[in-house]
Amino acid sequence: MARIPDVLSAAAPAALTAASGLVGGYGVARWSGRRELGGAVLAAAGAGAAVQWHRSSGAATAAALTGLYVAAFGGSHPLAKRIGAWPSVFAVTGVVVAASTAATAITDRKG
Repeated sequence: MARIPDVLSAAAPAALTAASGLVGGYGVARWSGRRELGGAVLAAAGAGAAVQWHRSSGAATAAALTGLYVAAFGGSHPLAKRIGAWPSVFAVTGVVVAASTAATAITDRKG
């Protein structure tokens, strides 16, 4: 019988770190009233996720996922004008988490 890889536990740390940065960064900025504090949370979590992606999936995947993370942050702003701030943050976070999980799963299968 074929063994099913446990991709969720392998992908969770980087995906969780990225999600914390997007959701936590917005939350800190909103509730503190200080955008720079939210930006610091976003940047710290993004850097942490990038390191995790690099370790688990290599430089190319880490660069692509880091680019997606930054694009998600940027894209959440115009999206927020259409659907609201929190729904926008959750939507872009979902995209980043799904991409992170998928990329880690694909790398695990190759390796």
